[in-house]
Amino acid sequence: MVLDPETSAKITRYRPRKAPAVWGDIAPLVRSVVAATVTAVPYDVERLLHITGRLALWAEAAGLERDPDAWLRNEVIDAFVLSLAAGVEASTVRTYRTWLLRVRDALAFSERGETAPARLHANVNPHQPYTQAELARLRHWAAHLPRQQRTDGLALLALGAGLGLTPREVAASRGDSLARPRPGGPLLHTGASRLVPLVARAAWDQVLDELARAAGDGYLFRPRRSVAYAKNLIGSWSLIHRPPAPLPAVSAGRLRATWIVELMAARIDHDLIAKAAGLASAASLARYQHHVPPLDDATAMRLLRGPDP
Repeated sequence: MVLDPETSAKITRYRPRKAPAVWGDIAPLVRSVVAATVTAVPYDVERLLHITGRLALWAEAAGLERDPDAWLRNEVIDAFVLSLAAGVEASTVRTYRTWLLRVRDALAFSERGETAPARLHANVNPHQPYTQAELARLRHWAAHLPRQQRTDGLALLALGAGLGLTPREVAASRGDSLARPRPGGPLLHTGASRLVPLVARAAWDQVLDELARAAGDGYLFRPRRSVAYAKNLIGSWSLIHRPPAPLPAVSAGRLRATWIVELMAARIDHDLIAKAAGLASAASLARYQHHVPPLDDATAMRLLRGPDP
């Protein structure tokens, strides 16, 4: 399994917060599990490291054999997620169980005689991208909000649909995160860790440039906040500022999905899209494929034929 340098570095450097002394003994096993499965499951490497690490530490404390084969048995996964039920929401418990079952399936432990795991809900389904008409109307709505609400709305839309940022990256973006290396050149986001330059889509270049100049070194989205990031930072804004019906609510996940699908529809190389999105591999894009409109015959023939010699 060959991973890109950024993913490999994340796996190598990972260490849980307040990790116990035993972490040094089980870390190589956790890293090997994640390295073997990250390209086969539709989850970010950080999420896989977090939940696999938690499972491994729980199994260690429970006296189980120090072996991923033991950790990822059905009954162990169920016991682990149930142990979390008192401290997290039920939906989070189900999510953790699904992630671990997908990791288990990716490692093909079922070939060792275990029964197929029962699924508590449907397979992972990415956020529904906005249509171009919805996005245009949301942009018009945000542009006519009053004062700071306008800035926040446009920043959220532009960072998501124009750069494909995750919610945490949206929250961390500052005015000086955006730079134009040369006059008239593309606008780059330099604050997000990517293997390729993260270039703003042309449709959002100007608004991002204006927002960055106004923000200076301050946050682009909700600059008056007292914390760098909170789980409800974006959700609470979207809940309070709802566009008029029949427009859908503003969602960072849907904006990022819109950006991904737009790039896929433009027939941009999937490996390049994955690197620009910060995904582990192009395999993660498969879940978005059904949103990509099919090519018409003329375009398909032109692409397949290639340029004239």
